[in-house]
Amino acid sequence: MTTSETSAGRDELKRVEYLTLGLGLAACPIVVARWGWFAAAGFLTGVLVSWINFRWLKQGVRVLAQSATAQAGEENIRVPKRARVRLVARFALLLAVLCAILFGSWLPGGAVLAGLFAAVAAVLVEMVYRLCRALLQSFG
Repeated sequence: MTTSETSAGRDELKRVEYLTLGLGLAACPIVVARWGWFAAAGFLTGVLVSWINFRWLKQGVRVLAQSATAQAGEENIRVPKRARVRLVARFALLLAVLCAILFGSWLPGGAVLAGLFAAVAAVLVEMVYRLCRALLQSFG
């Protein structure tokens, strides 16, 4: 993999991060108008958890890839503790949100779950952008 391919991958991941927050914030007025402020608070909570989850996943995978590359050829690869913590913390965060939805009524569960899909929407937008860009480059 060349340096330009690596930087392009970083750019795409950074765009997905920004899109996750941007799409969530852009959808918030619609949620307020349709379901009210209480649902919007739950939706924004889901968006923030989705963004944090994506960032921790990205950082954990990056550290794992760097350590595997640095230890290429060794029989046993040592995984740094911070990578393990980030990857496990993602699930702990999602579990905490799930428990708050199921056992507490402080935010509407449907709105929080809808907000959790902000990263999925951001990845889809990034994919469409990349497809359109490739099509335009093939014709131009």
